[in-house]
Amino acid sequence: MSYISLVGVGAGVTLTLLAVALHLSKGTGWESTADISQEVLERRAATVPATDFPEPMNRSIGGGAVAGAVAGGAEGAELEEGEAEEEEESPADMPEDEIEYFEVEFVKQGTTIELASNETILDQGEEEGMDLPYACRQGQCVSCSAKITDGPAEEYVTHFKQETLSGDEMEKGYTLTCVAYPKSDFSIETGEAP
Repeated sequence: MSYISLVGVGAGVTLTLLAVALHLSKGTGWESTADISQEVLERRAATVPATDFPEPMNRSIGGGAVAGAVAGGAEGAELEEGEAEEEEESPADMPEDEIEYFEVEFVKQGTTIELASNETILDQGEEEGMDLPYACRQGQCVSCSAKITDGPAEEYVTHFKQETLSGDEMEKGYTLTCVAYPKSDFSIETGEAP
Protein backbone atom coordinates (compact mmCIF):
# COMPACT_ATOMS: atom_id res chain seq x y z
CA MET A 1 0.00 0.00 0.00
CA SER A 2 1.30 3.38 -0.83
CA TYR A 3 0.44 6.49 0.96
CA ILE A 4 0.02 9.83 -0.71
CA SER A 5 1.39 12.62 1.33
CA LEU A 6 -1.05 15.49 1.31
CA VAL A 7 1.70 17.87 2.35
CA GLY A 8 3.82 16.87 -0.67
CA VAL A 9 0.93 17.21 -3.10
CA GLY A 10 -0.02 20.60 -1.60
CA ALA A 11 3.55 21.84 -1.87
CA GLY A 12 3.77 20.65 -5.51
CA VAL A 13 0.50 22.34 -6.48
CA THR A 14 1.54 25.55 -4.70
CA LEU A 15 4.93 25.66 -6.48
CA THR A 16 3.28 24.94 -9.83
CA LEU A 17 0.72 27.74 -9.36
CA LEU A 18 3.49 30.10 -8.24
CA ALA A 19 5.56 29.29 -11.37
CA VAL A 20 2.52 29.88 -13.64
CA ALA A 21 1.72 33.17 -11.91
CA LEU A 22 5.30 34.40 -12.30
CA HIS A 23 5.31 33.35 -15.93
CA LEU A 24 2.10 35.21 -16.73
CA SER A 25 2.90 38.35 -14.71
CA LYS A 26 3.88 41.49 -16.64
CA GLY A 27 7.02 42.10 -14.64
CA THR A 28 8.09 45.11 -12.65
CA GLY A 29 7.90 47.71 -15.43
CA TRP A 30 11.69 48.17 -15.41
CA GLU A 31 13.22 48.95 -18.81
CA SER A 32 16.87 48.77 -19.68
CA THR A 33 18.72 51.97 -20.51
CA ALA A 34 19.19 52.93 -24.15
CA ASP A 35 22.33 51.67 -25.90
CA ILE A 36 24.58 54.71 -26.26
CA SER A 37 27.70 52.90 -27.43
CA GLN A 38 27.41 54.17 -31.04
CA GLU A 39 26.89 57.74 -29.80
CA VAL A 40 29.96 57.47 -27.56
CA LEU A 41 32.06 56.10 -30.44
CA GLU A 42 30.97 58.92 -32.75
CA ARG A 43 31.73 61.55 -30.08
CA ARG A 44 35.20 60.08 -29.50
CA ALA A 45 35.87 59.80 -33.26
CA ALA A 46 35.00 63.48 -33.69
CA THR A 47 37.84 64.43 -31.33
CA VAL A 48 40.50 62.51 -33.32
CA PRO A 49 42.00 64.30 -36.34
CA ALA A 50 41.69 62.56 -39.71
CA THR A 51 44.85 60.85 -41.01
CA ASP A 52 46.08 59.12 -44.14
CA PHE A 53 46.90 55.98 -42.17
CA PRO A 54 46.98 52.78 -44.28
CA GLU A 55 43.93 50.58 -44.55
CA PRO A 56 43.40 48.01 -41.81
CA MET A 57 43.91 44.30 -42.26
CA ASN A 58 47.03 44.66 -44.36
CA ARG A 59 49.24 41.65 -44.95
CA SER A 60 52.38 43.02 -43.39
CA ILE A 61 52.86 42.74 -39.66
CA GLY A 62 54.02 46.15 -38.52
CA GLY A 63 53.97 47.41 -42.10
CA GLY A 64 53.34 50.95 -43.13
CA ALA A 65 55.07 54.15 -42.30
CA VAL A 66 54.42 57.28 -40.36
CA ALA A 67 51.14 58.80 -41.48
CA GLY A 68 51.41 62.38 -42.57
CA ALA A 69 54.91 62.33 -44.05
CA VAL A 70 56.39 65.70 -44.93
CA ALA A 71 55.88 66.72 -48.54
CA GLY A 72 59.03 66.97 -50.65
CA GLY A 73 60.47 70.12 -52.12
CA ALA A 74 63.40 72.44 -51.66
CA GLU A 75 64.71 72.33 -48.14
CA GLY A 76 63.37 75.22 -46.11
CA ALA A 77 61.20 76.40 -49.00
CA GLU A 78 57.79 77.79 -48.19
CA LEU A 79 54.87 78.59 -50.42
CA GLU A 80 54.30 82.24 -51.10
CA GLU A 81 50.95 83.70 -50.06
CA GLY A 82 48.29 82.73 -52.59
CA GLU A 83 50.63 80.21 -54.27
CA ALA A 84 49.19 76.70 -54.59
CA GLU A 85 51.31 73.58 -54.27
CA GLU A 86 51.63 71.86 -57.65
CA GLU A 87 49.88 68.49 -57.60
CA GLU A 88 51.52 65.63 -59.48
CA GLU A 89 49.14 64.03 -61.99
CA SER A 90 48.45 60.35 -61.40
CA PRO A 91 48.75 57.86 -64.27
CA ALA A 92 45.42 56.48 -62.99
CA ASP A 93 43.76 59.67 -64.30
CA MET A 94 45.00 58.97 -67.84
CA PRO A 95 42.34 59.36 -70.58
CA GLU A 96 41.11 56.06 -72.08
CA ASP A 97 42.58 56.81 -75.52
CA GLU A 98 46.11 57.19 -74.04
CA ILE A 99 46.22 53.88 -72.15
CA GLU A 100 48.95 51.52 -73.35
CA TYR A 101 49.43 47.81 -72.58
CA PHE A 102 52.71 46.06 -71.80
CA GLU A 103 53.83 42.45 -71.35
CA VAL A 104 55.17 41.96 -67.82
CA GLU A 105 56.77 38.70 -66.73
CA PHE A 106 56.34 37.84 -63.04
CA VAL A 107 59.44 35.67 -62.62
CA LYS A 108 58.62 34.02 -59.25
CA GLN A 109 55.00 33.36 -60.24
CA GLY A 110 56.08 31.92 -63.59
CA THR A 111 53.57 33.90 -65.61
CA THR A 112 53.46 36.80 -68.06
CA ILE A 113 50.46 39.10 -68.16
CA GLU A 114 49.46 42.20 -70.05
CA LEU A 115 49.33 45.28 -67.81
CA ALA A 116 47.63 48.62 -68.53
CA SER A 117 49.56 51.84 -68.01
CA ASN A 118 46.80 53.40 -65.89
CA GLU A 119 46.76 50.81 -63.06
CA THR A 120 49.45 49.82 -60.57
CA ILE A 121 51.39 46.59 -60.91
CA LEU A 122 50.06 45.43 -57.52
CA ASP A 123 46.38 46.02 -58.38
CA GLN A 124 46.64 44.30 -61.76
CA GLY A 125 48.58 41.36 -60.32
CA GLU A 126 45.89 40.85 -57.68
CA GLU A 127 43.18 41.07 -60.37
CA GLU A 128 44.95 38.15 -62.09
CA GLY A 129 44.77 36.12 -58.86
CA MET A 130 48.36 36.58 -57.66
CA ASP A 131 48.99 36.81 -53.92
CA LEU A 132 51.45 39.71 -53.93
CA PRO A 133 52.88 41.25 -50.74
CA TYR A 134 51.81 44.75 -49.67
CA ALA A 135 51.09 46.87 -46.60
CA CYS A 136 50.49 50.61 -46.91
CA ARG A 137 49.52 50.85 -50.63
CA GLN A 138 50.86 54.41 -50.52
CA GLY A 139 54.55 54.04 -51.39
CA GLN A 140 55.61 54.66 -47.80
CA CYS A 141 57.06 51.26 -46.87
CA VAL A 142 58.90 48.46 -48.65
CA SER A 143 56.42 45.61 -48.11
CA CYS A 144 55.46 45.55 -51.81
CA SER A 145 58.97 46.10 -53.13
CA ALA A 146 60.13 44.19 -56.17
CA LYS A 147 63.08 44.22 -58.54
CA ILE A 148 62.88 44.84 -62.26
CA THR A 149 65.52 42.53 -63.69
CA ASP A 150 65.87 44.40 -67.00
CA GLY A 151 67.48 47.56 -65.61
CA PRO A 152 66.73 50.83 -63.81
CA ALA A 153 63.13 50.99 -62.55
CA GLU A 154 62.46 54.48 -63.89
CA GLU A 155 62.98 53.20 -67.47
CA TYR A 156 60.14 50.67 -67.09
CA VAL A 157 57.66 52.15 -64.59
CA THR A 158 56.30 55.51 -63.48
CA HIS A 159 56.20 55.88 -59.70
CA PHE A 160 53.38 58.03 -58.34
CA LYS A 161 54.06 59.50 -54.88
CA GLN A 162 56.81 57.02 -54.00
CA GLU A 163 58.44 58.17 -50.74
CA THR A 164 60.72 55.31 -49.75
CA LEU A 165 63.21 54.25 -52.40
CA SER A 166 66.30 56.31 -53.12
CA GLY A 167 67.43 57.17 -56.63
CA ASP A 168 70.30 54.68 -56.26
CA GLU A 169 67.89 51.88 -55.31
CA MET A 170 65.64 52.65 -58.29
CA GLU A 171 68.74 52.71 -60.50
CA LYS A 172 69.38 49.11 -59.35
CA GLY A 173 65.85 48.16 -60.51
CA TYR A 174 63.92 48.28 -57.25
CA THR A 175 60.32 49.44 -57.38
CA LEU A 176 57.24 49.64 -55.16
CA THR A 177 54.45 47.76 -56.93
CA CYS A 178 51.69 49.65 -55.08
CA VAL A 179 52.61 52.96 -56.75
CA ALA A 180 54.34 51.73 -59.93
CA TYR A 181 52.57 52.07 -63.28
CA PRO A 182 54.11 50.17 -66.24
CA LYS A 183 55.44 52.10 -69.23
CA SER A 184 57.33 49.32 -71.04
CA ASP A 185 57.69 45.52 -71.23
CA PHE A 186 59.84 44.05 -68.44
CA SER A 187 60.46 41.16 -66.03
CA ILE A 188 59.90 41.61 -62.29
CA GLU A 189 60.77 39.60 -59.18
CA THR A 190 58.24 40.36 -56.44
CA GLY A 191 59.14 40.29 -52.75
CA GLU A 192 62.66 41.65 -53.37
CA ALA A 193 63.69 44.54 -51.11
CA PRO A 194 66.81 46.70 -51.37
